[in-house]
Amino acid sequence: MLNVILTTLLEIGAYVPGIAAIAAAIAVIGAAWGIGGIGKSAMEAIARQPEAAGNVRSSMIIAGALVEGATLFAVVVCILAVVK
Repeated sequence: MLNVILTTLLEIGAYVPGIAAIAAAIAVIGAAWGIGGIGKSAMEAIARQPEAAGNVRSSMIIAGALVEGATLFAVVVCILAVVK
């Protein structure tokens, strides 16, 4: 029984680089989608209230930076999963 479990774990370990690459790609695609949504909402807000453009732009940059930070963290975790 232990032999079967160890063999299964070793087989799964062979797929870790591929799974990590897919996870990193999903994280980057999600970040791109999120930042696109942030930009879209910011442009709509600026179009509705042009006098608030400065505040909206600042908030957009901060939100984009937070999304990028989370994405970078996810990609680093995926790289560490491959390197071990």
